[in-house]
Amino acid sequence: MSVKIDPTEFRLMRDYIEQQCGIHVGDEKMYLVETRLTTLMAEQGCSDFRELHRKALSDSSNKLRDKIVDAMTTNETLWFRDSAPFTILRSVLKEMAEDLNAGKRREIRIWCAACSTGQEPYSIAMLAKELERQNSKFPPATVKILATDISPTALFLAMSGRYDSFAISRGLSEEYKSRYFSFDGKVWTIDNKIKSMVTFKKLNLQDRFDNLGKQDIVFCRNVLIYFSDDFKRDILQKIHDMLSPGGLLFVGASESLMNYSKGYRMIREGRGIYYRKE
Repeated sequence: MSVKIDPTEFRLMRDYIEQQCGIHVGDEKMYLVETRLTTLMAEQGCSDFRELHRKALSDSSNKLRDKIVDAMTTNETLWFRDSAPFTILRSVLKEMAEDLNAGKRREIRIWCAACSTGQEPYSIAMLAKELERQNSKFPPATVKILATDISPTALFLAMSGRYDSFAISRGLSEEYKSRYFSFDGKVWTIDNKIKSMVTFKKLNLQDRFDNLGKQDIVFCRNVLIYFSDDFKRDILQKIHDMLSPGGLLFVGASESLMNYSKGYRMIREGRGIYYRKE
C-alpha cells in the first residue's frame, strides 16, 4: 500500500472535499489530507488515495463521503470560548428578556453553526440558566437553541452530553461544573435541564437553511476561515436571509465580514465584536 500522497492524488481529494463540504485545503496542507485519511484508506482496503477517491465517487450511500468529511473536520472547541462574545450575549439576552416580558416577542431563537462536540451551545444554555437564577423574570424556557454540525462523530458526542476530565477543564469554571454537571468517577455528564434546551441536527453548510426557521442570533464562529471566498459570501447571505430583522451574528475573533458581505453593521462592545443585520 502507498501511504504517501502524491500531488495528483492530493488534488483529487482536495477538490472532492471542497465539493462535498466546502472546506478548502490549501496546497501547503497536503500533509493534512495524508495524515487524516491514511487510516480510513486502510480501513476501506484501498491501495492508494486514488482508489479511495474512486470508491467515494461510486458510493451511492454517501457513507464513505461522511467518513472522509468527518476525518477532515476540525473539532477544536472549549467552554465559553474567547469569553467576549458570551459577555455581549449576556447583555443581549437581558434586553430580549424585557421584550419577552412585555409581550413583544414569544421566544429567543439561537443557532450555533458548526457546534462540534457541543461546548458552545451548552455554554449558551448555561448562560441563559444563570440569568434565570439571578432574575426570576428571565424566562429560559423561551430560549430555543439549535446546534448543527456536519460531523456525525462530533454530533454523537454533543448529544450524549458526556465529557472527560480534559474536555471539561477547558474554559469551564468550578462553579458551573458543580452546578450543571454530575461526575461518576470517569465522565462528567451535563444536567438534563441544560441538555433539554439544545436541539442537535446534522447540517452541511452547503445546504439550504430554509428548514432551520428564522433565528434571532447566529453563532458561526471559527468556521468561515476554512472556506473559499465565494463560499464565505454564500454562507453569509444565507445567514442574512434567515436572521430576524435586527438579528445578530457572531463570528470568530480572527474572522471578518469585510469584503464578504455588506448586509451587516459591525458593532464593537468592550473587547468583542458582533454584527447586526441591516
